[in-house]
Amino acid sequence: MPLINVILVLVAVGVGLWAINTFIPMAKPVKTILNVVVVAVLCLWLLQTFGIIDNIKSIRVR
Repeated sequence: MPLINVILVLVAVGVGLWAINTFIPMAKPVKTILNVVVVAVLCLWLLQTFGIIDNIKSIRVR
């Protein structure tokens, strides 16, 4: 994946998360959980994009 696409996805996710946190009223614990989940998914996606981890579908949970 070209680097410009990665940067565009990061910017889009950041703007989306900022908009949700700013304009949608919700309890602080819910915002915290949302932020943690989005950052965790984004980190896994980046690791997979740069080839540090294998495909997520091949990971098996026992």
